[in-house]
Amino acid sequence: MTGHTITTLDQLTSLYGSPGDTSLKKVSDALTPAYRRMIEAAPFIALASCGPEGLDCSPRGDRGAAVTVIDDRTVAIPDRRGNRRLDTLRNLVNDPRCAILFLIPGVNECIRINGTAVLCTDPDLTARFEVDGIPPTCVILVTINEVYFQCARALIRSGLWDPALHRDRGSLPSAGEMTKSAFDAFDAIAYDAELPDRQARTLY
Repeated sequence: MTGHTITTLDQLTSLYGSPGDTSLKKVSDALTPAYRRMIEAAPFIALASCGPEGLDCSPRGDRGAAVTVIDDRTVAIPDRRGNRRLDTLRNLVNDPRCAILFLIPGVNECIRINGTAVLCTDPDLTARFEVDGIPPTCVILVTINEVYFQCARALIRSGLWDPALHRDRGSLPSAGEMTKSAFDAFDAIAYDAELPDRQARTLY
């Protein structure tokens, strides 16, 4: 591949050309009514962050909408129970920049937000996000720098929502098998047997 790598922005621009007018004009520094409707319909997001230890992209999902709109420049993400690695939260404490990709089942367009985040433990705020009487430990408040929609090509190509293309879960490694592949002494069989009940008990 010698001589075929792109190492400058001029090379990149020469290869791809300039973006179309619509690709630039669809970007807003605040939520439009249409963008808000899309965000409020999305039960799943991927939250990207960066910090001294590197990059992270974390899946987040919730009943109904994964993200709550506070105002046209602010959205809130409740930090639900997880594995306590805190990769995203560590990053955001060190570097508030973040990016969010919103997915709506059955819809091929995605919404994207780039912004900055703070972690908030205000009891009045966390109480707004209680589920079954359990509040999140903190809420990630994101100030929007830009918001826009991603065209449908990637999801159309992938057939993400096409049931005919869904994989049989049993044909792929289980959670226990994936853990054991990195940690050979791990008891994958016991882990997989206990996992459904543990997930149901600790969802929130």
